[in-house]
Amino acid sequence: MSGHLDHAAQRYDLLASDQRLGDRDRTRARLWVGTALSKKNNGDTHAVTAMTTAARGFDDLDEPEDWAVAQQKLALAHRGIGDLGAALRHIDTARNAALVDTPMQLVRLDTAHAHILLSDRHTADLGLAMLSEASHRAARYGLSHQLASITTIQGAFQRQSR
Repeated sequence: MSGHLDHAAQRYDLLASDQRLGDRDRTRARLWVGTALSKKNNGDTHAVTAMTTAARGFDDLDEPEDWAVAQQKLALAHRGIGDLGAALRHIDTARNAALVDTPMQLVRLDTAHAHILLSDRHTADLGLAMLSEASHRAARYGLSHQLASITTIQGAFQRQSR
C-alpha cells in the first residue's frame, strides 16, 4: 500500500467484485479494502464494515486461518475508531482461533494486542512489555518489516505520552 491508501482501497474494491477471481480471493480483497481504509483514517467505520463482511465471507467459505486474520484486523480497526472493548474481544478471538503459530504470526498477534493495550493508560505497561517481547522475537527471526512496525508503534506511544 505504501502510503497510497485511497488508491489501494479502490484497487482492492475492484478485485473484490472481479468475477474472474475465486470467492476466497475476492473475500481477501474485501479484507484489504478494510485494511487500507483503517490505515488511512483511524476513525473510519467503513473499514470495520468491509472487514466484518470479509470475516463473514471467510466463515461461509470455511477458511479458519483467513477468518482469524480478519479478527486481528478487525481488532485494530476497532482500536482506530476508539472501541477498545470490541478491539480486545476481536484480538482475543484472533489469538484463540489462530491455527498457525509461526514466529511471524505470533509477532503480528502480539504487536496488534500490544497496540490495543497501549491505547488505554491502565493497560499501557502490559502493552509495552508485550511489544518488547514481540520486538525480541521479530529480531530473533529476522522479521524486519514487523520490527519496523513495532518501532513505529513504540515511537508514537512515546510521543503521545509526553
